[in-house]
Amino acid sequence: MSNENQNNQNEKRDPLLCHWADQMASQIIREKGDLDSYTCASGITPSGTVHLGNFREIITVDLVVRALRDRGKKVRFIYSWDDYDVFRKVPANMPDPEILEKYLRYPITEVPDTTGRNENYARHHEVDVETQLPRVGIEPEFLYQASRYRANRYAEGMKKAMQNRDVIKECLNEYRDDAHKMKPEDVYWPVAIFCGKCQKDTTEITEYDGEYGITYKCDCGNCETADIRTFKGAKLGWRVDWPMRWNEEKVVFEPGGKDHISPGGSYDTAKLVSKRIYNWDAPVTMRYDFVNLKGVPGKMSSSKGKVIALPDALDVYQAEVLRYLFAGTRPNTEFAISFDMDVLKVYEDYDKTERIVYGVDKAKSDDHFNKEKRIYMLSQIDGKIPETMPYQITFRMLTTLLQIYSGDADKVIKSLGDVKPEQEERLRRRIACAWFWIQHSAPDCAPEFCFALRTDGSKADLSGDILKAVQRVRDEVLPKLDTFTQDKECQQAMYDIATEMGLDAKALFTAMYNALIDKDQGPRLGSFMRIIGKDQLNSILAGY
Repeated sequence: MSNENQNNQNEKRDPLLCHWADQMASQIIREKGDLDSYTCASGITPSGTVHLGNFREIITVDLVVRALRDRGKKVRFIYSWDDYDVFRKVPANMPDPEILEKYLRYPITEVPDTTGRNENYARHHEVDVETQLPRVGIEPEFLYQASRYRANRYAEGMKKAMQNRDVIKECLNEYRDDAHKMKPEDVYWPVAIFCGKCQKDTTEITEYDGEYGITYKCDCGNCETADIRTFKGAKLGWRVDWPMRWNEEKVVFEPGGKDHISPGGSYDTAKLVSKRIYNWDAPVTMRYDFVNLKGVPGKMSSSKGKVIALPDALDVYQAEVLRYLFAGTRPNTEFAISFDMDVLKVYEDYDKTERIVYGVDKAKSDDHFNKEKRIYMLSQIDGKIPETMPYQITFRMLTTLLQIYSGDADKVIKSLGDVKPEQEERLRRRIACAWFWIQHSAPDCAPEFCFALRTDGSKADLSGDILKAVQRVRDEVLPKLDTFTQDKECQQAMYDIATEMGLDAKALFTAMYNALIDKDQGPRLGSFMRIIGKDQLNSILAGY
């Protein structure tokens, strides 16, 4: 049976393999054949904070890697740090920009980390990502291009490019219009040089001996002939570097941003170079679109130079919920990650999927069930569905409980009363996210959600019938609080007092909120009072 038929049979046998990542895995196997190992690649220049848009590429590869492994394939997942690139621009969110300014045109591994935390500027940004990715279940093999170039690992690849520079020139011209094509008389060198004396890339190649010797001159006055088998400062330009490394690592899948994957873009050019110079068929690719941000609180973005990185998102989204956002959206569609009220909706959607998976809610059809289950599996940190269904509590309810208990997670869990030990770790992560959101996002986007109980002995300015009505709630409703089985019974008991006294019920409710949280409104009062509990309500209302 051919591979293709076998793959089709597999999918018929396992209707779960129905996700876009599964379709991509099938395509890779179909196009590249049955291999001992499949290398999937991603990479970035650590020239600044690695943000959520960059994370989309990493998680797109991770999802396809998981889909290949779920088909029983051996996969190598590599993540290249292009840390031998040029430091071109001082970012907005690093200290001492005037020091960084002096290192423009150096390789980014030679730029100091002005925070003093890591050995250099590139490493600072690499560490930020490498320490965070395991939190979302992504653990690639990291490759550091500066150390590879300096170890002269790519001497043969550079020699091949230099010897075939006219062919590369044709490849680069292939998709350019006449105005942008290089002319026959234009000198083109696929290799760039960091000066052996001043380390900057302010150099110009003047001669090539056809083998390993490249002669260059630098603006600093240095001139020399470098042997690329031993010289540390030679590097391929990225349009050639990229396909050279496809061959070096035997890459079969690598996605690209929509700017690179557009027709005639850098991927199309790299594909030609890969085949004509390095005799390697370009990897299967897919386009991923931009990730927008919505409702980012001022404090969060201003300190980061308007960049939101993975740990910022994990402050608000549980790892599984963040993975769900990406797993549930095709990579070639633009979407927004929200930090405002939409956060509540995202958690609701995730919980709905979870209920379908555990059979609590019914799926519309078998196909719908398979689709939701596959998205849920790919959203889990370890790719496995927990044996015990995770504890479900809405994000909205958590924010209320947390504010009642002043952010104390232990008290929140105790108040719930039915959390199993195996559910606790995940619930605590959701609690941490809800507490962060209520403190940092809600004041901007949902001030009505924010409150603090009056536990300091302060009192609302109440008088006359309204004061008497609040006293009656304290003396008549609170003693019965534990006997109510529903929030509406508590609500009704307060309505009855207002009606009996000829008061507007709304005025009584406003007075109760004033007395409890020093605001005119808050969470639904009947439910709110039952959550706060008789003892705490008594102590707050005792002074009236």
